[in-house]
Amino acid sequence: MDTLAVCLLAFFATGYFVLAGADIGTGMLLPYLGGDDGERRLVIASFAPFFLGNEVWLVATAGVLVGCFPVLEGELLSAQFTVVVALVAGWMVRDAGLWLRGRGGGLRWRAGCDGAVVGGSWAVALSWGWLLAALFAGTPERTATAPVGAVTALAVAALFAAHGLGFAGLRLTGRPWSRAHRLVGRTGPGRSFALTAVLMGALPLFAGPALHPSAHTADGATLTLLVPVLVAFCPLLVAAQAWTWHTFRHRVTRPSYL
Repeated sequence: MDTLAVCLLAFFATGYFVLAGADIGTGMLLPYLGGDDGERRLVIASFAPFFLGNEVWLVATAGVLVGCFPVLEGELLSAQFTVVVALVAGWMVRDAGLWLRGRGGGLRWRAGCDGAVVGGSWAVALSWGWLLAALFAGTPERTATAPVGAVTALAVAALFAAHGLGFAGLRLTGRPWSRAHRLVGRTGPGRSFALTAVLMGALPLFAGPALHPSAHTADGATLTLLVPVLVAFCPLLVAAQAWTWHTFRHRVTRPSYL
């Protein structure tokens, strides 16, 4: 059960970085991809059907961490409290911008919501980078120092942006697509997205061993109760994700209600 719990944690964390990294990265590039209000609506429409489903993977990761590794969860959140607060704040600001954009106000209102999407996306990406800096260094018990944390945060944020760029190249049309294609270049959006997906998925796998999760599992009775439920949840999550991506597989040609 201990090994299966660790595998579940890795599975959900990897799924989050690969899937949610695409919509976060696209949100980071919103000012570049969208030259005016209509184009920005098109860019947001490219990932709007996915972002809530993608966030479920983070909720599942947190659930596995709390239920199967409670001591590790407490130690990690306590040591990385500042970074986690910044990450959650960016997450909330970003989602608020997405939800409120099409629900009132004029051009200034939408511009403010677009700013929230961009700022929140960058905050999430940079916060993940700073958190991963501590894990890469093997020091999860303390926040990464400024030089190391800043460099790692910028590198991880750049990877998020590159991942979003490949996703945008697969989803957009018109001038936003042209701007994405200009940066992707001869690599092509498909190969670019596949490459960055591998790199995004590798982030939690490389960082995970620093946490020594196998040494912090809950008691056997708890794992016997939780792990089978989580295993049964996996096919449902994967099926729902596959259905969403299949349903919205075509390129976006017009703005959504956002």
